[in-house]
Amino acid sequence: MFWPMFAVAAGFLGLAVLGVFAVRVFVEARRLGVQVSESARRINRAAEDLERAAVRTARSVESL
Repeated sequence: MFWPMFAVAAGFLGLAVLGVFAVRVFVEARRLGVQVSESARRINRAAEDLERAAVRTARSVESL
């Protein structure tokens, strides 16, 4: 009777460990998603700044 109980306990422990790792992966994936969206927002803002600077430069060149 010991070995079947040990197998059940080991199986439950294994599932518990896998559950903990799944939660950790989920949390880190969400954190990565937030960082990616923040980076995309910053890149878009920099691209808009660059576009505005290019327009100003083109206007100043045309005025020469």
